[in-house]
Amino acid sequence: MASIWEPGSRRRREQPVVSVRPVDDAPAPGGRWPTSIPAVAQVLREGIDLAPGVTFLVGENGSGKSTIVEGVAIAYGLSPEGGSRNARHSTRPTESPLSDWLRLQRGVGASRWGFFLRAETMHSFYTYLEANPSMTMPDVPFHEMSHGESFLALLGSRFRDPGFYCLDEPEAALSFQSTLTLIRVLQRIVDDGGQVLCATHSPVLASLPGARILEVGEWGIRSAQWEDLELVRHWRSFLDSPPRYLRHLLD
Repeated sequence: MASIWEPGSRRRREQPVVSVRPVDDAPAPGGRWPTSIPAVAQVLREGIDLAPGVTFLVGENGSGKSTIVEGVAIAYGLSPEGGSRNARHSTRPTESPLSDWLRLQRGVGASRWGFFLRAETMHSFYTYLEANPSMTMPDVPFHEMSHGESFLALLGSRFRDPGFYCLDEPEAALSFQSTLTLIRVLQRIVDDGGQVLCATHSPVLASLPGARILEVGEWGIRSAQWEDLELVRHWRSFLDSPPRYLRHLLD
């Protein structure tokens, strides 16, 4: 079983989450959402083994990547709308029941810290932070920043400790250069012994060296190399010749 050296120690410890498995009474895949999504159905049949370091889930809208990240994050004990294990804020619950059907195998001796960054709910999370200021660190005025600046400030203030980080499309607010900054943050987390599960549409983010990539789609979930991703092929083809794509849309 994969393990990592604990900093300052001769002892090995496992990553925060070793595997995700369905509970005994999980529903069988079928016509009921979200079990009708092929990737979710595969998780409910087979589960997922998570490696140390970074695992990316890459796929089209509706392929189930965000549903899986959300389910794992909630099963780990993180707030459905983002934040750490201690965050308890809710605006309008929209999460799927997937977390109720999952059990996580925790790593022996691993950190219990975790954080869920969910791009679509960050505005309400910033409001929650304003109403519940940290007792250990001064919070920055997130609402006074641009969308991208606030994301980068959150990375600097919350992505510090080794632990389990779930990210749902974090590139949504980030420029090209800011996405490179995020790559540097993720690499630091890995170097410190942390673990990341991230759903993304970004070929830039998914290029992180050493990351494991799982491509989700109508086939379910499959391991993939970065250069073989449909996402990468489409972006390369589009950037090589935009008119080839646009003439079919604009005629």
